[in-house]
Amino acid sequence: MQNNSLKLQPIAIGSLPYSNTQEAMKLVAKDFSNIPFFPQLAKVSKNEDMIIQFLEGMPSFFGSKAENFYFDSEDDKFWLDVEDLFTDYEEIITGSNFEKLDKYAISDNFSSTFSLFEKQIKTTKPPYAKGQIIGPFTLGVSLTDKDGKCAIYDETLKDIIVKLLSLKAVWQINRIKQANPQTIPIIFLDEPCISQLGTSAYMTIPNEEVIQMLNEVAMLIKYFGGICGVHCCGKCDWSIPISAGFDIINPDAFNYAQNFSIYSSKINKFLNSGGKIAWGIIPTLNIQALETLTTNDLAEIFEKSVKYLTKKGIDEKLIKDNSLITSSCGAGSLSVEQAKRAMDFINELAGLLKERYKI
Repeated sequence: MQNNSLKLQPIAIGSLPYSNTQEAMKLVAKDFSNIPFFPQLAKVSKNEDMIIQFLEGMPSFFGSKAENFYFDSEDDKFWLDVEDLFTDYEEIITGSNFEKLDKYAISDNFSSTFSLFEKQIKTTKPPYAKGQIIGPFTLGVSLTDKDGKCAIYDETLKDIIVKLLSLKAVWQINRIKQANPQTIPIIFLDEPCISQLGTSAYMTIPNEEVIQMLNEVAMLIKYFGGICGVHCCGKCDWSIPISAGFDIINPDAFNYAQNFSIYSSKINKFLNSGGKIAWGIIPTLNIQALETLTTNDLAEIFEKSVKYLTKKGIDEKLIKDNSLITSSCGAGSLSVEQAKRAMDFINELAGLLKERYKI
């Protein structure tokens, strides 16, 4: 990790329920001035769905259209050749033809906020800026071939997914750095489906295979100067993303803090090696709790979450010095007012804890 100024900073998960891009970016500027992000606004376009947003540029090996997904664009330029992807990947990561990276951009058809995000970075010059991609495992089990078989079970399709998503991450890093060279990019992988590993649905997929997929993307993010994080809103086996080499892990601490502490031994090593926890304290998946809890209530939940780890022998200062504050999941399914409340809570809780711990 490049430095410790992330201590108890507010950071957001990707989605918001706005249909007005300007209003969405105003909220980003208000609550996440140190770590702005580009929100996914599925109400503006279905192309901004968490999965669909990163299918742009998917090789035509999947067909001219993915039958289980909807696209606003009919332009064939969004579908690339498989061999081109592999060639481009090698040339981009070796630096022999970095200009090809623009083929893997997130266009305005797939993000109504990225260009505004870039302008915000140029204007405010924040220390960090956050991007995101869908995680390769989640995409690999969400995409199916014409026979209904998950892409992850096919070695070629799995490799296509990992390399495409890696280039999407590198493109974001490059654009953030172009907007302001001093801003450090943070790229999160949204991996909700790794919580299902070990269940009957994915019993045949070994953990080592998933770790390898995640590691390839994470290492490329680091290689190009970014910080890599991973989000999972479920009872995840956190030894998997920790072993994959992420800098930031983001558990749903509102619902699963005790389950998270099961992995205390690996978490302790992770924190001692410079890793950070983005605690998903604000309950975006529990509307009743979101509407009734106060910032002080959420601070108590944070303290309780930390105690689960200190009881396992992890130093309290080590935990708090390497903590960020976020929500349990994205806010895209909420109303606009509920989303505002959730984002305000992230910022307010981070501020309260920094004041309490004199940071």
